[in-house]
Amino acid sequence: MRGFSAAANKLFMSQPSVSHHVRQLETAVDAVLIDRSSGRARATAEGEVLAEYARRFILLGEEAITAVRQVQGLGRGHLTLGGTTTVGSYLLPHLLGQFQQRHPDIECSLYVGNVEQLTARVLSGEVGLGVFAGHPSTTQLQVERVLMDLAVIVAAPGHPLAYRLVAANELRTQRFILREQGSGTRSLQAEALSGWQLPDVASMEMWGTETIKQAVKAGLGISLLSEHTVRQEVRDGLLATIAVQPAATGRPIVAAYRRERALAPTERAFLADLRALNGWPGASEAGDAATAIADLLGSTAAR
Repeated sequence: MRGFSAAANKLFMSQPSVSHHVRQLETAVDAVLIDRSSGRARATAEGEVLAEYARRFILLGEEAITAVRQVQGLGRGHLTLGGTTTVGSYLLPHLLGQFQQRHPDIECSLYVGNVEQLTARVLSGEVGLGVFAGHPSTTQLQVERVLMDLAVIVAAPGHPLAYRLVAANELRTQRFILREQGSGTRSLQAEALSGWQLPDVASMEMWGTETIKQAVKAGLGISLLSEHTVRQEVRDGLLATIAVQPAATGRPIVAAYRRERALAPTERAFLADLRALNGWPGASEAGDAATAIADLLGSTAAR
């Protein structure tokens, strides 16, 4: 059965050994926990209930370790951090580098995924502290805003609307390149298009911000992205901005963790770093996307 084989590989055990332990557990609780009738082993209703209690038990064990670490202090430990694609790629590596310099004995790991993927990791306990662009939808997480993120429309430098201020209805004939479903950026894009009354505008979907930037450079369409993801390309003249009135609304950058789970000292220390931020690192540098938009709006108003 592929289910037992996969579990055996993950646990570095033999398949017969895993099967034996499952049978012992079924005998102990007097219930069938695994449906073996198909080619792939699946949990029964009783098995799902027991699995949920097992997850709680694992989390409780982690909380016990956290409580001990809180008594010991921050000297050593592990920080398992997660970020949605935008913050995980353009914010967290910078902050983790600073954190690691101050705490060289703490082992750090970073998971990057879209909103749905990161939410699942935080809820399962695989990631202790998640940083999201936008609010995760579940109420099982404690959420705290730490920054704001603004979005800009980018196009290839030779695009007819490049470096112009346009009304939203002038975008009706454009093709928008959108992030995949489940992405926080996709939600931001959908909200902006709805606000501009362009819900049915031509579009194409691509996975990941980097792919979209390359597609925009190639002239496949325009896109609405976080200003921080395109700052370098705008500065280097590889992408151009299009200012739109009304402008797209921003979205919060939030830290999130399970409500019933105590934060480890390393997580509390990193959360303190997030709370201390006055802005996105490097955002004050001249020449970024926001500056380009402001210059465009100012020059248009002065005419």
